[in-house]
Amino acid sequence: MSNLPKGGSFLFGQTNPQDVFTPEDFTLEHKMIYRTAAGFVTDSVLTRMDELEAKKEGLIRELLEAAGELGLNGADISEDYGGMEMDKISTTIIAECMGRSGSFAMTQGGQTGIGSMPIVMFGNHEQKKKYLPGIATGEKVGAYALTEPGAGSDALSAKTRADLSPDGKYYTLNGTKQFITNAAMADIFIVYAKIDGDKFSAFIVDGDSEGLSSGAEEHKMGIKGSSTRSVILDDVKVPVENLLFEIGRGHVVAFNILNLGRYKLAANSVGNAKFALELAATYANDRKQFGTPISNFGLIKEKLAEMAIKIYVTESMVYRTGGLLENMMDSLDTSGDDGGQVAAKGIEEYALECSMNKVFATEALAYAVDEGVQIHGGYGFSAEYTIERLYRDARIYRIFEGTNEINRTIIPVTLLRRATNGNLPLQEAIAKLKEEIAAGSLVREGEEGLVQAAKDIFLLTMDTGIQRYGKDLPKQQEIIGRLADLAIQAFAIESAWLRAQKALANEGEAKSKLKLSMAMAYINSTVGLLEYTAKETLTALAEGEELPNLLENLQKLTKYTTRNTVALRQEIAAAISGEGKYVV
Repeated sequence: MSNLPKGGSFLFGQTNPQDVFTPEDFTLEHKMIYRTAAGFVTDSVLTRMDELEAKKEGLIRELLEAAGELGLNGADISEDYGGMEMDKISTTIIAECMGRSGSFAMTQGGQTGIGSMPIVMFGNHEQKKKYLPGIATGEKVGAYALTEPGAGSDALSAKTRADLSPDGKYYTLNGTKQFITNAAMADIFIVYAKIDGDKFSAFIVDGDSEGLSSGAEEHKMGIKGSSTRSVILDDVKVPVENLLFEIGRGHVVAFNILNLGRYKLAANSVGNAKFALELAATYANDRKQFGTPISNFGLIKEKLAEMAIKIYVTESMVYRTGGLLENMMDSLDTSGDDGGQVAAKGIEEYALECSMNKVFATEALAYAVDEGVQIHGGYGFSAEYTIERLYRDARIYRIFEGTNEINRTIIPVTLLRRATNGNLPLQEAIAKLKEEIAAGSLVREGEEGLVQAAKDIFLLTMDTGIQRYGKDLPKQQEIIGRLADLAIQAFAIESAWLRAQKALANEGEAKSKLKLSMAMAYINSTVGLLEYTAKETLTALAEGEELPNLLENLQKLTKYTTRNTVALRQEIAAAISGEGKYVV
């Protein structure tokens, strides 16, 4: 583990492109899993989307069991408990492919992620033996009950209470949970409650428990095919052996599960965005105006290209992070009774990257579906066209698994905490940057220089925030949010460039040309936005003579020769239109 990069360390050094996992590194087994998962979605889910959206009785269970037969539900579950125990790249691929399946992605994600991973990681042998095989096959449906009417982002303020019976054999749970996916048909609920009103703990609650009921289906904007209800716990008796992990440590379970949930939601977003681009490119090729396909019009080309570029960057981030998670798992001994907890601790190392992926990917998806509707014109507003559903479905992604605002606050605060604990060289990197600026030794040539510039822009701005507010910086959410955006974009820019450079070295210039063009287009069009964000933030942080000096230093970091990004986008659009889908 000591040789693995620490979470967030990408900001403080250079990464060898050959050390980064990319989709070009898929093994034959990975490609087979991709074909299996994508084929299941295309053949079994999309063909029945109307029935799914209408909540046809029994269809969700039917689809979950069909996914279970293909091994798609048990990817993270040990073979000892009926699962497939796949590597993290394989589970990422499944999540990406499920992203195309609309509301079923939420149902299946609730099943394989937050609905079962608490047991996978924190359950004891008896709990795993009892519950996981049914989840893997799809015969049992899982759900995750954390959110409450008055406790969303502030999950620890939950009011649901658990009281131990006088004979010590069971807990009695009382409370209400809100917006619970799979609530209508769940056989297994992961429920969070406070023992004696103050010890936040996790429980496994059987769906047929007396006193457990659900409210009416929520009438949602999107993901209409998934069940979303409130869950009411009225004197529900839960055996003491169904306490998950330890009394008062439910937050450890909840937050560790959210790390993986955020990452998988980012993978879902990749698949969903690719689907949106495929629909848009196909429509643009077919739709003729003024005697020619609209895919020949410059402004439509730009939209197709920008959708593809954002997908490329997101895909690069997601699989880079998947590689980090897989390397971490390989370095750990998870053979003991506490193997799940060891794995959770390993994944927590990359909590920063998981939040970065979640924010960037869900916002890239929002862009893709929005432009997809725009390319369809008036038809995009019609429910007869699939892009209309994708547009509605995508909106929840920025709210699920911790809102993007919450994830933005997590990023700089976690960096600060880890730096304070001596786990990240933040102050050393800031000091080095100041020396380079003072010596006038900054050289920022080409895209590689701009990758470093993105990191330096973050460091300069972060340092100014620390100087101004010190330990109170986390309270300044407007500043924290902008710092998060700078860090996220540094990771995005670097991930795109590293992937392109690895492809160039391994495949040659001809095969890697489109990847290089996408990376160059994104980097050159983003650095100016980072400069603006930093300028706005510095202006809010500094006063008097300090501000002009900071802005001058910022300008030194962002001196570069711009590329012709219009021409790059034309090249990318031609490739997308030619294939009618996302290609690299």
